[in-house]
Amino acid sequence: MKITLSENQIKQLVAGALEARNNAHVPYSGYAVGASLLTEDGRIYNGCNIENASYGATNCAERTAFFKAVSEGEREFLAIAIAGGLAGQSPEDYAYPCGICRQVMKEFCKETFQIIVVKSNTDYQIFTLEELLPHGFGGDAIR
Repeated sequence: MKITLSENQIKQLVAGALEARNNAHVPYSGYAVGASLLTEDGRIYNGCNIENASYGATNCAERTAFFKAVSEGEREFLAIAIAGGLAGQSPEDYAYPCGICRQVMKEFCKETFQIIVVKSNTDYQIFTLEELLPHGFGGDAIR
């Protein structure tokens, strides 16, 4: 069953992802990503990518948003919007979540969780987690 987000929720998430890109710390790649995460109770947590000279210490925008929310006690999520592109420029393409971020989503979200990939306030696509991570590995596999 696919959840239905309201037009207002989608607009808020898209705008939040585009705005969060402004806080990205990307001195090495120059590729700024913003994410805006919606909880089931309507709260929104934004995140940006944060690079580090030790590349393994870099954190993606999606995980930044999730970790902020989880650290505040959130555990139920409906959707995330993601926008990425060269810093200081509007996105030219959709920014899809990397494999690690998809795995974090799998840890905390239902298969119906919505992932909105954003080019602009009016140009975006919506996928479910199941569509972007079919046959995902979750906690049930190790219990």
